[in-house]
Amino acid sequence: MFTCTVCHAQECRNELVTELFQIDGQYVLVERISAVVCARCGEESFVRGTTEKIRLLVHSRAESTNSIAMPVFEFA
Repeated sequence: MFTCTVCHAQECRNELVTELFQIDGQYVLVERISAVVCARCGEESFVRGTTEKIRLLVHSRAESTNSIAMPVFEFA
């Protein structure tokens, strides 16, 4: 049974999400990650196997499928 770690709701949905990770000072965007998303607050959770696959993917020397330019702002 699902219980959200943020708002404690018990309703969720399975979605494919996109996440931005910072690896050794570089940003890496990973698309189409299978996640459980809280229906109330939107908190995303990943199963342990998915987390391990992401770690292996972003630390490997595999070719990325795409690259993008991204604006950067500094909030001071």
